[in-house]
Amino acid sequence: MRHLQLSHLDQKGNAHMVNVGDKSITSRMAIAQAEILMKPETLDMICQGTMPKGDVFACARIAGIMAAKRTFELIPMCHPLPIESVSVDFKIEKPGRVYVKAALKCSWKTGIEMEALTAASVAALTVYDMCKAVDRGMKIQNICLVEKAGGKSGHYIRENMDE
Repeated sequence: MRHLQLSHLDQKGNAHMVNVGDKSITSRMAIAQAEILMKPETLDMICQGTMPKGDVFACARIAGIMAAKRTFELIPMCHPLPIESVSVDFKIEKPGRVYVKAALKCSWKTGIEMEALTAASVAALTVYDMCKAVDRGMKIQNICLVEKAGGKSGHYIRENMDE
């Protein structure tokens, strides 16, 4: 069995930022998703554009993009990355479920998974914020990495989204 070592801990167990200086620049991508459960009436208001705070998905999309760009300021051991593209999309599943999907690309020395996860999470939180006046019982769940490519660890695709 291969010995796993956490890259953000030194020999003494102290946290440190990984040195990526000698790594090669490679093309990288990551897709993450979050799921939001809400009342059917709440989803209807979003779809009809009648939510009091305005266009929920437009605001959440911008929030997700902004969050991706600032991940290194939120997650202590993340490096700032030269993000090349970010897309945040929403899939509606009636009666009351929305999937947030964040897809990012960069060419750099380290992965972009945390940025994708942050984008999906913040977009989902923004949906909650935009709708909480009419539905405080919304539930954000199943935030996960769906796929990543590039770098030493290679290509990963989540096999079972129900895990």
